Amino acid sequence: MTAIKAVAAPARPNGAVAQPPEDARPMQDHSYQQLTAQVSQHLAGLRSSTPGVMKAFGELGRAATAPGALDAKTKELIALALSVAVRCDPCIGFHTQALAKLGATRQEVDETLGVATYMGGGPSLMYAASAVAAFDEAVAARASAAA
Repeated sequence: MTAIKAVAAPARPNGAVAQPPEDARPMQDHSYQQLTAQVSQHLAGLRSSTPGVMKAFGELGRAATAPGALDAKTKELIALALSVAVRCDPCIGFHTQALAKLGATRQEVDETLGVATYMGGGPSLMYAASAVAAFDEAVAARASAAA
């Protein structure tokens, strides 16, 4: 996976380098496969301590993504766009994996990310780049597993 590198911020008159707010910085160097595995491990504790909440959340997710007027892939594309807009790295990882499983194309992902960028501006563009890397990683992992 190619890491996304932040562009150096301009220096202030006093020589200090201006830093964007923490929530506006590009992602860290990481594998989305590893990130989602780690998050899943951490969620195991919540499944034990709050089983009702976690069960309800899972049911909500299944109901929200079930085929209806929109098919499951379209709903996952929407979820990916929202993941980018709210800057949720684990969400990007989980939804790109679901899209790879559902047979989404890179073009479908790219067009979805275009809409997310349009709606979210520059910060969404940075996360869109991360979503592209996550989708490519998910497709490669799926191909490796099938081989």
